[in-house]
Amino acid sequence: MDAPRAAVDDRSTKFCIVGAGSSGLAAARAFAAAGIPFDCLEREDDVGGNWYYGRPHSSVYASTHLISSKRLTEYLDFPMPDDFPPFPHHRQVWEYLRAYARRFALYERIEFGTPIERIEREADDRRGAWRVALVDGRVRRYRGIVVANGHNWDPRYPEFSGTFAGTALHSSQYKTPDVLADRRVLVVGGGNSGCDIACESGGVAARTFISLRRGYHFLPKFWRGRPLDALNERLLRRGVPLTVRRWLGQLVERISFGPAGSYGLPTPDHRLFETHPIINQQLFYQVAHGRVTPKPDVAELCGREVRFVDGTREPIDVVVYATGFRISFPFMDPAELNWRDGRPRLFLNVFHPEADDLFVVGLIQPDSGQFGLVDRQSRLAAAFVKACESGTPAAERFRRRKRADVDAPLGAGIRYVDSPRHALEVEHFSYAERLQRLLAEFSR
Repeated sequence: MDAPRAAVDDRSTKFCIVGAGSSGLAAARAFAAAGIPFDCLEREDDVGGNWYYGRPHSSVYASTHLISSKRLTEYLDFPMPDDFPPFPHHRQVWEYLRAYARRFALYERIEFGTPIERIEREADDRRGAWRVALVDGRVRRYRGIVVANGHNWDPRYPEFSGTFAGTALHSSQYKTPDVLADRRVLVVGGGNSGCDIACESGGVAARTFISLRRGYHFLPKFWRGRPLDALNERLLRRGVPLTVRRWLGQLVERISFGPAGSYGLPTPDHRLFETHPIINQQLFYQVAHGRVTPKPDVAELCGREVRFVDGTREPIDVVVYATGFRISFPFMDPAELNWRDGRPRLFLNVFHPEADDLFVVGLIQPDSGQFGLVDRQSRLAAAFVKACESGTPAAERFRRRKRADVDAPLGAGIRYVDSPRHALEVEHFSYAERLQRLLAEFSR
């Protein structure tokens, strides 16, 4: 005999916001401002999500700073403090998120220590209420769901033949360089985290290698004393076309670093901005001083050695996989998220094409800051909910658009490299402008 189902706590006048990280806080703020009832459920004991350093699901390491400038990262109506540096440390970012939650009275709206086991519809059609089962056995009914649990928590590992007999860890598990001290270290992956960790390793390890499948474009954080992303944003606001911005960016790259090949790094196989450039000014220095040695892709793990595709072999003690994260929502059936080709297919990566009561906030990888973008996403979702409640023509127009444009590219003219790692990339300014235009339609 099946066990009896738990009694359902009926909260069907409310939305359930999943997570109180940077995206969940933005959603809670927007729904509160719009007068939409909600509960915000967070598994940790404080806000911050990925920025809550030291928690099991935080992927930041001790030296992590923003790679986007604070003015292009902050929420729309809550600037970062003037005494923060242009690229704040992760502890400052966490304090900023906590201050945001206090400023808009979000703490009292969040249930901490409340992990979710399962979210599913109560009915087969798109108008059914949502059943939310908590890990402690309680079950609730909600009118809608805002998924804001983040996507930088489920590590992606490459599939290499052979086995490795040393220490292996994902970049999300890396916190301080002491684990690398006096060891022979291989960092696999050339994204921002991989390059940062390789540079840290270069200062303490016996040898450091970085394995790169492809070449990447590198840009400095600053240009002539100002954050480079702010200068790029200014060009976008002035309508400077992509071809000109790309030429200017390549000029900055050449002046700052010179050809990657002259350092032994692979030459990029794509144009600037077709993947997000690496914001790192230290890797070239470390490579030039012999502290980091570039290597091609891994061919095989050979116990205490690693063989590379060029036939070379190196003895390795520690492998750090800086290979990104899988898009993962283990508490939901992927079919509920219109899942295709390894990820949800949502209008603007937020809106389900058919369901009007399901939103995903923060499922993007912008080329600059994210908090202001998830702020706009959340305000647009709240505006749509209010329009649906009142039955305005704007709601029906938006329904038609999210159905018709669910597969429309987000690149604003940029053709991103086709790989799982780059599936969520958006251009900050163009994406923000698109969200803002859609939001304005609800106020007409």
